[in-house]
Amino acid sequence: MTVEGTAQRKNARGSSKRTTAKKATPAKKASSAKARPGGRPEQAEQDQLVQLLTPEGKRVEHPDYSIDLSPEELRGLYRDMVLTRKFDAEATTLQRQGELGLWASLLGQEAAQIGSGRALRDDDYVFPTYREHGVAWCRGVDPTNLLGMFRGVNHGGWDPNTNNFHLYTIVIGSQTLHATGYAMGVQKDGAGSAVIAYFGDGASSQGDVAESFTFSAVYNAPVVFFCQNNQWAISEPTEKQTRVPLYQRARGFGFPGVRVDGNDVLACLAVTRAALERARTGQGPMLIEAFTYRMGAHTTSDDPTRYRADEERVAWEAKDPIRRLRTYLQDEGLVDEAFLASIDEESEALGKRVRDAVRAMPDPDHMAIFENVYADGHALVDEERAQFAAYQASFADADLAAEGN
Repeated sequence: MTVEGTAQRKNARGSSKRTTAKKATPAKKASSAKARPGGRPEQAEQDQLVQLLTPEGKRVEHPDYSIDLSPEELRGLYRDMVLTRKFDAEATTLQRQGELGLWASLLGQEAAQIGSGRALRDDDYVFPTYREHGVAWCRGVDPTNLLGMFRGVNHGGWDPNTNNFHLYTIVIGSQTLHATGYAMGVQKDGAGSAVIAYFGDGASSQGDVAESFTFSAVYNAPVVFFCQNNQWAISEPTEKQTRVPLYQRARGFGFPGVRVDGNDVLACLAVTRAALERARTGQGPMLIEAFTYRMGAHTTSDDPTRYRADEERVAWEAKDPIRRLRTYLQDEGLVDEAFLASIDEESEALGKRVRDAVRAMPDPDHMAIFENVYADGHALVDEERAQFAAYQASFADADLAAEGN
């Protein structure tokens, strides 16, 4: 295969049957909602939620969104999620072994990313955060390129224009402004493509996101805002971010929002495909809230056991996106043990390739951090450089002293 068979998937993606989508309707008002300790009603179950595959792996229909995929495409979605999870697990382990400086896991969010990623056309453009490893996979970015930045040897390692996938953005929420501006440019160029911006529930509180909503609505920009609501902005729960469901925020800016089951890859694919087509046909922006859960830590520097209960994670494990699709495929007779074994074998091969690639990367240049800070140099930076160089040299002196003894 090529880079994990992405080139082969392009044809399948392009030939997928079109999503039948009606105009998004406002969410029904929740009745007799229970109050949470923070004062926000428990609206996760009561608000409108687009779902096509239940946690038990049963296929259901939705009046506004439907999708019809071939067995090959369904198996492809399963493969995408399994391999993405394997890559993510390997990266987490490599960070724990000291090979990476940091890692932001997507564990539990595979359906949101693979579903939305496979809804994109080749000419659409993606503005990610730093956690969209599954979307990068769908865009054909080699997984090992994602690791260079987290090892400190490059700033991304791929050309954004090759895959229409922008470099990872660390600054929270700023990529929504970049996406809106790019979409306005696409609009002026008369191109028939769309732009999608990814961000999290915590980023939705940033001023940059509000400004991007304003500009996109006023200029009717062809942009889709895809919010992965994984319930926790590091240690802050969603009820500390908003008093209403996140997708309802779009209404105040003048464009529609929809909440989709973020652990349902079929629903994420159908809703995102419809939203992108809406943008391409001049109907303006749309906000998608993928209601999911961050199964792991915010990053490898975080300890989620300090602020959330184990019972919460256990409850969401029952909604695992990979398990529910696998159950559906098995119940429908669309996969056999040979297929599942081949995916496991491919997964192990990917893990080895990732490990080998990272360990073959050079160590970061310790002094490079001081370069290109100022165009003409700066006395304070020169002083800091000298201090850091002396600090690094002290380790070599210690080693020499130890050898002498």
